[in-house]
Amino acid sequence: MQAEQLKELVVGALEDVKAQDVSIIDVRGRTSVTDYMVLASGTSNRHVKSLADSVLSEARDQGVKASNVEGANASDWILVDLGDVVVHVMMPATREFYDLERLWRDAPDLGAAGSE
Repeated sequence: MQAEQLKELVVGALEDVKAQDVSIIDVRGRTSVTDYMVLASGTSNRHVKSLADSVLSEARDQGVKASNVEGANASDWILVDLGDVVVHVMMPATREFYDLERLWRDAPDLGAAGSE
């Protein structure tokens, strides 16, 4: 699956479970680790977990296996590494504290719809 398709699959999976503040950051050419970072917030620890589970389930249904999942036990911040797309699902306070958008502020922010 192409990176663009995977990004759209992730956003769709997050939106299906009512993710808040979905943000897509294009990091192509800035890192060799991934092409896109998708950030989303959940309203509770349970919601954060269900958002990550939705991403994993949709990816699995399309034959994409996560190479790594971190933080599933704590559920304040769950990272799902799908290779070309890395997904960060966080509680709002955790997202504000780590402020990943600021760290990548020079990268194009594509928003939830994927348009600049």
